[in-house]
Amino acid sequence: QVQLVESGGGLVQPGGSLRLSCAASGIIVSTNVMDWYRQAPGKQRELVATITTGGATNYADSVKGRFTISRDNAKNTVYLQKNSLKPEDTAVYYCNSKLLWNVNYWGQGTQVTVSS
Repeated sequence: QVQLVESGGGLVQPGGSLRLSCAASGIIVSTNVMDWYRQAPGKQRELVATITTGGATNYADSVKGRFTISRDNAKNTVYLQKNSLKPEDTAVYYCNSKLLWNVNYWGQGTQVTVSS
């Protein structure tokens, strides 16, 4: 069964850090391009980070220099290290790949709230 389980979110102060995890089942992260998305209340879901099968990474301008996407192939898990967090980073964060969003699959996501 395909499953993406995001975790690691929570409440942090501005300037703080979090590491989000995405544990995948039914999809091999090492052979798929994996992405992190976020959706804030009242806003469209946006792509924030991508890692290719070869390990190349790309980031939205809004998070570049602050977020780092990585993967652990042995654990079949994708990570998003989030540093220097800002209130505007508050959102539900999702991982996904084209293989799954093409069939409209999304996990539960993990809530990140950046507030004093």
